[in-house]
Amino acid sequence: MHTPRTSRRDFLKAGAAAALTAGLTDLANVHAAGNDEIKVGLIGCGGRGTGAAENCVTSAANVKLVAMGDVFKDRLDSARKTIKGNVGDKVDVPDERCFVGLDAYEKVIASGVDLVILATPPGFRPLHLQAAVAAGKHVFSEKPVAVDGPGVRKCLAAYEEAKKKKLAIVAGTQRRHQTGYLETLKRIHGGELGEITGGRCYWNQGPIWVNKRRPEWSDLAYQLRNWYYFVWLCGDHICEQHVHNLDVINWATGTLPVKAVGVGGRQYRTGEEYGHIFDHFGIDLEYPNNVHVMSMARQYTNNVKGNVSEALTGTKGSCQVNAYEIKGPKGERLWKFTGKDNTPYVQEHTDLIESIRKGEPLNELKTVAESTLVAVMGRLAAYTGQEVTWKQALESKEDTMPEKLAWDMQLPTPPVAIPGKTPLL
Repeated sequence: MHTPRTSRRDFLKAGAAAALTAGLTDLANVHAAGNDEIKVGLIGCGGRGTGAAENCVTSAANVKLVAMGDVFKDRLDSARKTIKGNVGDKVDVPDERCFVGLDAYEKVIASGVDLVILATPPGFRPLHLQAAVAAGKHVFSEKPVAVDGPGVRKCLAAYEEAKKKKLAIVAGTQRRHQTGYLETLKRIHGGELGEITGGRCYWNQGPIWVNKRRPEWSDLAYQLRNWYYFVWLCGDHICEQHVHNLDVINWATGTLPVKAVGVGGRQYRTGEEYGHIFDHFGIDLEYPNNVHVMSMARQYTNNVKGNVSEALTGTKGSCQVNAYEIKGPKGERLWKFTGKDNTPYVQEHTDLIESIRKGEPLNELKTVAESTLVAVMGRLAAYTGQEVTWKQALESKEDTMPEKLAWDMQLPTPPVAIPGKTPLL
């Protein structure tokens, strides 16, 4: 997160210049060979950051958490205590390597780490990715990696720069590291489903956490504490969570949607504590060759049945991807994964560390950026009521990040989108 004195755009210009020299200064220090210790810095100390840090340091030998940063001291202190209690000697984070504030990410990156974990609200992800790559650091990045078209474009540029520098970037789309999914996708790609003709994917769940405003919180502090309900920070829940299912569809089809139409709204969560995001989406994604995928995401009361899944139909049958099962045209089972599944939240870090030590860095930033853009495209279609093409979403001028951040800034809650009235920028 950037400092109150520096605008986001000023920082990105400076970061681009820094990238030109980073390869001459830092790269030699970050490609740990063999079992050399890999020093990890955590940026974003909420629940997901805490979990990711523990997963990372326990995923391979000689990996240690040595620096932490967050905008809020209480979050950092809580995470440091929790991680230390759970993984003990895999943590060496003294007070001098604990950084608090809007510029904490810069200090973690500059603290001598080899690998950074990016687990702040996703609106900051493009900025943090660019800064990490410019400094020559390997990255584990939580999903999604952006919340709008301009952010996705920055991620795609960072992907290209990371390739040049031979930096590893693994994303929190953990299904791509999960044994059952890998075995299922191997069969889909091997032709056992035939030509894919359609699909559906869901992230339908009950309500999640919400933080009501306290009198002592400024606008910025409140929105950061309640980040899930603001598009500039979260991207709406279609982006923050449903991206997992959309990523599976992209992975299975090997293509990207050309356009989307959709509906959505806000009926269950209507109070001001819920910011301005929707509570339900229904999106028709059109992939090449007139292949349509139904995408649905909602966060209603727990009295409504949930569904988090992906399914595909093909010329030879159907596949319930999340159930690791393929059936024939008459519903007969053709294949079912019966092996032992792994723990993908750990495996993704194991694969990342192994790729660094082998000098064969994984770089998943492009695929997760594309899946993020599918979610953004769906949100734009629902918010505006218009058909939105891939090109329109990618080239969108709607940069949701505020120009400058300061604790005392005025940051009113944006209006709730109204389909047919909200413009497509």
